[in-house]
Amino acid sequence: MKNIQIVDAAANATFSIFQATESEFKLIFPANQDIEFAEDLFERLGNDTAYNLLMPVWDRPILKREVNGLHGTLFYNWIDRKTNYPASKREVDMDERSINEAQRILFRSNR
Repeated sequence: MKNIQIVDAAANATFSIFQATESEFKLIFPANQDIEFAEDLFERLGNDTAYNLLMPVWDRPILKREVNGLHGTLFYNWIDRKTNYPASKREVDMDERSINEAQRILFRSNR
């Protein structure tokens, strides 16, 4: 199973984590990415397919303290902030001006 953190722009967002099967994860995060925007997911797959893909994921929440690895972040209602993220939708490709030196070193060695 892969762990996905949900980041919502709502003021009361919990940034909860849900588990996805390997096949579900690959559909949500294609092309070796670890960032996806819900709006892009629904546009790419179509409303019905994306909805049906996510429904079983919502039935698999996991407590943060029990998570052994975070594999992806799915953003909801962040489309206006999308320009702050790399087109590759990979965290290791973040603009180096927006991360600290330790992250720069880590990300450079993992691109």
